[in-house]
Amino acid sequence: MKYRGHELSANVSMLFTELPYPDRFAAAARHGFTQVESWWPFPTAAPNSPELDRFAATIAESGTTLNALNFYGGDIAGGERGIASRPDRQDELAANVEAVVGIAERTGVRQFNLLYGQLDDRWSPEEQAATAVAAIRSAAKAVAEFGGTILLEPLSQGLNGRYPLLTADDVLDLIDGPLSDVPNLSLLFDTFHLANNGVDLLAGAEALASRLAHVQLADTPGRGEPGSGTIPFDSILDALKSSGYRGVVACEYKPSTETTASLSWVTG
Repeated sequence: MKYRGHELSANVSMLFTELPYPDRFAAAARHGFTQVESWWPFPTAAPNSPELDRFAATIAESGTTLNALNFYGGDIAGGERGIASRPDRQDELAANVEAVVGIAERTGVRQFNLLYGQLDDRWSPEEQAATAVAAIRSAAKAVAEFGGTILLEPLSQGLNGRYPLLTADDVLDLIDGPLSDVPNLSLLFDTFHLANNGVDLLAGAEALASRLAHVQLADTPGRGEPGSGTIPFDSILDALKSSGYRGVVACEYKPSTETTASLSWVTG
């Protein structure tokens, strides 16, 4: 499925939630998507090999390709937003990196969203920053062996606890600073989060296109499908294309109606 010259993918953690999770991949294929992405699909950081096999088989049987995958982010439903900055959870993250590599081997996925984690008063900001840098570096090294890229994502202020990455500059300060020697890192350009934090999306699309490996679409307010809020998506997508972005654009929104109806912005 394409829109304004961009290949679209379906985030099956947010779309087709009318169906059980394993059935959403085939539903995406029926609606014209050839590529899909997902948040971490298991309740633990380190699922066993048969679980990884079943996940890969579900994708293969649907006829779709897994384009992007989140690392384990902790208890997302309970409010956690990543564990990379948590000194007490690095063994858990290391086990998750191993599982992510296993999924990559089975599916061919090459883009991985690693949530940074929230500030916690049990550690100093400097200690958490050093922990996150080391964790990102280690994850990047693991996926670099097969051409993988680590995506770093700003999140909406006020909706995600004390998450310190709020703008593109926050991420680029990491990529161009303490992680400047790590080549396989990229900013994830999520329209919902960036717009909520006051980023000029059109200017950002023009200036940042060459720094992006992945784009996610959701409108604001509400995080619904394009057209449900105020973001000028056609202009932003055109700016990304004219500025050289050639990656996938993911539909990572919460449909304001049934998923099929929410795709009318693409299908007309």
